[in-house]
Amino acid sequence: MQQAKHAEAMVNRFRELVEDAGDSLPANHYNELKLIIEAGLDTALLESMQKIAGSLNNLAHDIQHNAEFFE
Repeated sequence: MQQAKHAEAMVNRFRELVEDAGDSLPANHYNELKLIIEAGLDTALLESMQKIAGSLNNLAHDIQHNAEFFE
């Protein structure tokens, strides 16, 4: 759920920049931008979690391999 809050904050900041420049966009464009940002954050989080899972898997394998020498 944090991604949604971060995406909303980014969209709000972008809306401020657009409006400060004297421009405007329809609300649906801001909603689409929020979805795009959320998708990007979700993808980055998933990739990070996959790397961590791979590292943990390698560590578990190493521990198991090293434990065989102590049996």
